[in-house]
Amino acid sequence: MDRLRIKGGNKLKGKIYISGAKNAALPLICASLLTDEAVTLTNMPVLSDIKSMNLLLEQLGTKIESHDEIIDGNPCKSYTYHTPKFESLVAPYDYVRKMRASYYVFGPLLARERYVELSLPGGCAIGARPMDIHLSSLEQMGAKIEIKNGYVIAKVDGRLKGAHLVFKAASVGATCNVLMAAALADGKTVIENAAREPEIGDLVNMLNAMGAKISGIGSSVLEIEGVERLHGTIHKVIADRIEAGSYAVAAAITRGCIELVNAQPETLQTPIKILRQAGVNVEEREHSIVVDAEGCELIGQDLMTDYYPGFPTDLQAQFLTLMLTARGASMVTETIWENRFMHVPELLRMGANINVHGHASAIVRGVDKLYGAPVMATDLRASFALVLAGLVAEGETIVNRIYHLDRGYEKLEEKLRSVGADIVRESDKEEE
Repeated sequence: MDRLRIKGGNKLKGKIYISGAKNAALPLICASLLTDEAVTLTNMPVLSDIKSMNLLLEQLGTKIESHDEIIDGNPCKSYTYHTPKFESLVAPYDYVRKMRASYYVFGPLLARERYVELSLPGGCAIGARPMDIHLSSLEQMGAKIEIKNGYVIAKVDGRLKGAHLVFKAASVGATCNVLMAAALADGKTVIENAAREPEIGDLVNMLNAMGAKISGIGSSVLEIEGVERLHGTIHKVIADRIEAGSYAVAAAITRGCIELVNAQPETLQTPIKILRQAGVNVEEREHSIVVDAEGCELIGQDLMTDYYPGFPTDLQAQFLTLMLTARGASMVTETIWENRFMHVPELLRMGANINVHGHASAIVRGVDKLYGAPVMATDLRASFALVLAGLVAEGETIVNRIYHLDRGYEKLEEKLRSVGADIVRESDKEEE
C-alpha cells in the first residue's frame, strides 16, 4: 500500500495547474448515457474515481476511447463515451462499493431504458448519506422503486413524467440525478431548493448542449422541459475548485506564493474571503489565482461549512489545518456531514491543539510548531489535511493509506514537488 514521506519546512513557490473537477466529471460521464451518440469530455482529471466510473460504464456497455491533449501547456486527458445500446442495466456491488458517485448512473438509465438496478453505494466514511431525496423525487416522476438484497431496483412504464419537486436539503447528488432523468421526461419538471454548486452548472451546460431545455442555472430553482432524445456533444470540464482551494492552503500554510493556473476565482469566493481575513494576499486573475503568504502572520478565523455559495465542506479539513499555524483561536463548525473531524486525532499526534465538541464543531488554537509523525488518512479531504500538516512540521511525516488521495488529487506529489515540497511516494513493492 502506497504512502507519502514528507520532510517539512520548505516554503512553496511557483505555479500549479489545476485539473478538471472530479465532482463535475463524474456526473458528466454518466450524462453520456442519456444518448446513443458519442460524447467527448476534455480537460478530464486522471484519478482512480474516474477510472472506477469508466469501468462501471464499460460494464454497462459503453465504448470508451481516451486521448492525450495539451491545455495551457499542460498534458491532460479527454475521453469519448459512446453507448448505442446497453449490455446491462445493473450497477453491481463490486463497482459501486468503491465509489459513492456510481449512483449517478441511476437517473440516466431509468430515463433512457425505463429500468435500473443499483447496489446501495459506498464511498468515504464521513457519515450517513442516504439516497432518499433521489428516490422520492423519481417516485414522484412515476418510477416504481423497491430495495431488495442490497440493491435499489427501479422501473417506469413509458417515460418518466415531469413533476414539481421540493428538496428537503440542497443535495448535489440528488440535483444531478434528477436533472439527468428529467431531461428525457415527458413534460416539465421544477426542482426547488436545488443545489447551486458550480459542478451543477457545468452539468446543465452540457445537457443543454446535448439538446436539453434547462433554465435557472446558478439558482436554487431549476426548470427542465423534457425532450424525447438527446444528441452527442464535446464539453470541457470546469476546473476543480476543491483542488484549487487545497493548493491555496498549501501556499498559505508554508508562507509561500503559488499561482493556481486554470483556477476559477468566481467559484471560490467564500474560501478566498477567509484567506484574506486571515492575512493572506490573494490576487484574482482571469484564468488563475495567486496566493501569496510570504512574510504574513496569519490570524485565526472562524468558519462554518454550508451549501454553495457557503464555505465548502470539502475544504473544511484543509482550512482547519491552516488555522493551526495562525495566531489565536478559531472555531470550525461542520453543518453538512456529521463525521468529518476524523483527521483531528492524527493532527493531535503531530502536536495540534484542537478540541472537538460532538460532531459539529472544533476549537483550533494556533501552535508554535507541528512535529512529523506517522499518520493514517481516513477520507479524501482529511488526507490532504495531513499532507498540509506534514509540509510545515518539523522532521518527517509519513501519510499512510493514500489511496484516498488518489481518488481526488491528480499527480499530487508531482505538483507539490514542482513548487518546492520535499515529498515522495513509496510503496511496499519498492522495498521487496
